[in-house]
Amino acid sequence: MATDGTARDETSGASGGLVRWGAPITWALALLGTALVVGLAWDGRHVWFGDAGPYAALAMLGIVLAASVIAGLLLQLASRQPRGYVGRVSASIAGAVVVVAVGTLALLPVLL
Repeated sequence: MATDGTARDETSGASGGLVRWGAPITWALALLGTALVVGLAWDGRHVWFGDAGPYAALAMLGIVLAASVIAGLLLQLASRQPRGYVGRVSASIAGAVVVVAVGTLALLPVLL
């Protein structure tokens, strides 16, 4: 409620964009990182930060997922809207997990 007694739209204002776009931004970050890792793995890259093991690309996808989760948490905290926080963070993380899982499936032919 605003100070004049009228209802206020939670998605308006400077932080409202983060409420509305926090989850899609998180998904886009996950998609960008996953596409980069999968593309480089398909191109023949075998060494990732000094790890030349057969599943090093999967470790990189784990890092992409971790970075996406942290970004999602930070974006939702930056929105400064407590109502619906758990639902928004859950949607952000679930979307990032789905994106990275699809990327993992795309890596299977390279790893096997």
